Amino acid sequence: MNYEIKDIGLAEKGKEKIEWAEKQMPVLLIIRKKFSKEKPLKGIRISACLHVTTETANLARTLKEGGAEVYLCASNPLSTQDDVAASLVKDFRIPVFAIKGEDKDTYYQHIEKVLNCRPNITMDDGADLVSTIHSQKKELIEDIIAGTEETTTGVIRLRSMEKDKALKYPIIAVNDAQTKYLFDNRYGTGQSTIDGLLRATNILIAGKIFVICGYGWCARGLAMRASGMGAQVIITEVDPMKALEAVMEGYQVMPIKEAAKIGDIFITLTGDINVISIEEFPLMKDGAILANSGHFNVEINISALEKLSLNKKKIREYIEEYTLENGKKINLLAEGRLLNLSAAEGHPASVMDMSFANQALSAEYLVKEGKELQKKVYCVPEVIDKEIARLKLETMRIKIDRLTVEQERYLSSWQMGT
Repeated sequence: MNYEIKDIGLAEKGKEKIEWAEKQMPVLLIIRKKFSKEKPLKGIRISACLHVTTETANLARTLKEGGAEVYLCASNPLSTQDDVAASLVKDFRIPVFAIKGEDKDTYYQHIEKVLNCRPNITMDDGADLVSTIHSQKKELIEDIIAGTEETTTGVIRLRSMEKDKALKYPIIAVNDAQTKYLFDNRYGTGQSTIDGLLRATNILIAGKIFVICGYGWCARGLAMRASGMGAQVIITEVDPMKALEAVMEGYQVMPIKEAAKIGDIFITLTGDINVISIEEFPLMKDGAILANSGHFNVEINISALEKLSLNKKKIREYIEEYTLENGKKINLLAEGRLLNLSAAEGHPASVMDMSFANQALSAEYLVKEGKELQKKVYCVPEVIDKEIARLKLETMRIKIDRLTVEQERYLSSWQMGT
């Protein structure tokens, strides 16, 4: 079996972590047992470019139990858990191409490695697989039934491809499932970003002015957690509706240039480029902390920061201190990459349980229906979304009411009124 990981000797530790996460992922375990019996993915080759974490390991195991050949590489150079990669290779015989800290060239070499299997289904977190296929590996498209996309940034890229009529096979936007973005994006990102911030810096959040760029579902979760820990939260936005919502939630809203002058901590979650750039850096306080929890390391203009700096030095494992020409020091966390996965362990397994249940059931759906779909970006079928919510409640031992026949009749009727 071909693979590229840091050290196969780390497998024992990785397996323990994978099994711990499994206990927090009961919905995915139910699906795995079903897949093991029915083998709905038999003969299907899946190339996956996802964060190589304990949660992803359990998804990969589930897909393999369903009969698929699974090939996995990292969707971010800093998010790989090397011991998990080792266990996937040694204990579960799943080819992995991922090493924490790999450079950009190695990152794309690993993408090429997982594509060498000529996949029938692609699984993306950021759309780098799809992008590589469409730009460099077009000969693979004839074998591909469809793909899935895990994150907001990737869905934005794919919808742009669809709009330009560049997309050559259908994609299910797993990110747009309610059982994904309402929970994984909001609660997962909120908690894990705070976790990454604290591990990287060991600062006290209470009393800090905490600037959050963007107010999508990920930013909502972070704002909630930062506020709950005593921070004064400021939101910067370009969307008037989201800005208005942030105001109504009790947060201050202002342009980034105003926030730059007063913030202590800045975290970007927009999915866009150069959200904090050359005009903002000189305005910041001495000792300001900058980080990103958006998918790509483009939200903070690092090249502009380096241009303005006299020097930089590493002062903690995940902190680089830049000294500006005006003498102020700016602290950049985790190279501007995903803070929650670079400096911490990513989202808790119990919330990824639903996200990866969506991935697994979407793969099953695509094997059955993918050839009938157009070259578009689709939402997760509602029946899958609701079934995952039902299963999650069931595993939490929570019961809910059901509509009576009379109530169903009332809701489906337009004649009945006051």
